[in-house]
Amino acid sequence: MKIFVSAGEVSGDLHLSYLVKNILEIDSSVKFYGAAGDLSRAAGVEIVQDIKELAVMGFVEGLKKYSFLKKRAKEYLNFIKENKIDKVILVDYGGFNLAFLKLLKSEVPEVEVYFYIPPKLWVWGEKRINTLKLADHILVIFPWEVEFYKKHGIKAVYYGNPFSEKYHLIENRGDKILLLPGSRKQEIQFLMPVMLEVVKARPEKTFVLKLHSAKPFEWVENDLLKYPNLVIETNKTLEEIVKECETAIAASGTVTLELALMGIPAIVLYKTSAVNAFIARHILKIGLVSLPNLTLNKEVYPELLQEKCTSRDVLFYLNVLKSKEDKINKDIKEIREKLSGENVVKNYGKYILKGQN
Repeated sequence: MKIFVSAGEVSGDLHLSYLVKNILEIDSSVKFYGAAGDLSRAAGVEIVQDIKELAVMGFVEGLKKYSFLKKRAKEYLNFIKENKIDKVILVDYGGFNLAFLKLLKSEVPEVEVYFYIPPKLWVWGEKRINTLKLADHILVIFPWEVEFYKKHGIKAVYYGNPFSEKYHLIENRGDKILLLPGSRKQEIQFLMPVMLEVVKARPEKTFVLKLHSAKPFEWVENDLLKYPNLVIETNKTLEEIVKECETAIAASGTVTLELALMGIPAIVLYKTSAVNAFIARHILKIGLVSLPNLTLNKEVYPELLQEKCTSRDVLFYLNVLKSKEDKINKDIKEIREKLSGENVVKNYGKYILKGQN
């Protein structure tokens, strides 16, 4: 069996790597090809397009890359036709993958398509639901999505959240503060100045800055080495660093859920350009944005978005987290309970191999 995969960001590549690993454990003869990153490559995907070139953040940046992505979609389609691909797995990356899904079903309708982790249509609006319906199977990783899609006449498959198997509760942690500014150039450039102001304001605390690589040093104007209470980590795993920390300050995204499953309180940050923010306010259904908060439908982690994303607000909420520690810990444990399942990724893999309706 030949399977083409399409992921576009680090978080999607991470989820895809778990899925590929589990499918190959079930059937080692399956061949994977597609757009993915280093994690999926290591799991067994033959890379057609490296996702390092695909990451897009914001509406303006998306428009700039439109022609590039359109060209990629046609290349993927030709690859699928030429190599007689049996199934396609689309992983998150909604802007591109929804357009690619439409192209796929118009050109090769016989190819079975699985949308694993579909785009957050409850945030982006429900107009694109008809495009999503073109997929043969919708596989979701949050319990509330099942009801959301059912309302639109779509059967969504849910076995649990894959991260509930990977990340375990870490108790007896240290007293440092973890900084997670994200992986994209734009978010790092917007969030690092805020984080560094916090580092400067709290000289008595040790901060640990977790970066995916040394590349962000080129994107930040400040000399990161001039802060005596800042430790920079590019090699340690997230779990290793969480063991050293009491609190985290993190870019909005998948990492906030990883933090919750490990039991560490966090503040969620999101900041983008004024143009992107203006567009977002007019087309997005913005309520709660972080995955831990969406899971319980209440604010467990403070969300500091756009104008509220300031060092002053971060410093204030660091004190709030400390004062509400017991309540937050109780909520964090409830998040884990809601997202847990048995053999989660293995069951998604079995479903894809079987191709059941």
